[in-house]
Amino acid sequence: MPAARPPARDLRARLRRVRLLLCDVDGILTDGSVFISGDGMETKRFNIHDGLGIVLARKHGLKVGWVSARPSPATAQRAAELKIDFLHQDKSPKLNAVGAILSTAGMDWDELCYMGDDVVDLAVLRRAGLAVSVPDGTAGARALAHHVTRARGGHGAVREVVELILKAQGKWATIVREYAK
Repeated sequence: MPAARPPARDLRARLRRVRLLLCDVDGILTDGSVFISGDGMETKRFNIHDGLGIVLARKHGLKVGWVSARPSPATAQRAAELKIDFLHQDKSPKLNAVGAILSTAGMDWDELCYMGDDVVDLAVLRRAGLAVSVPDGTAGARALAHHVTRARGGHGAVREVVELILKAQGKWATIVREYAK
């Protein structure tokens, strides 16, 4: 049986505390598909709305990073394009990697929003101040989440969360006015 969702006011309080957004890659920033050609070249499909959300998050004071247990040149390339603050790609436990990122950033677990979708994310989801999963994530990930997005992984879920954070922090209206000029 899934854990009870926090009351809306609790979710808003958690959103307001976020200073760092860390995401799993495959299944959150992508739909989980990996395309490998006959010559071994790997490609992934990233959602452009997620990309703009990440740019807006960084522009408005959030640190952003990706934590993946699956090293990938495609992930590194997209991270460089978006100028994300932290990229960790290796098979070590994510809890250790996230702890190191928090230490480097000078932040606490309650300032962290972590988006994950599978068993490799459970320990981080359990500790994060705001744990988020996607509707196509595993039952375990969804059960630990304070919020489950409407959008599936790779289909705007990160953008959805960025908007929630920036709205709760009173920054979204400024962004809309800036682009509506």
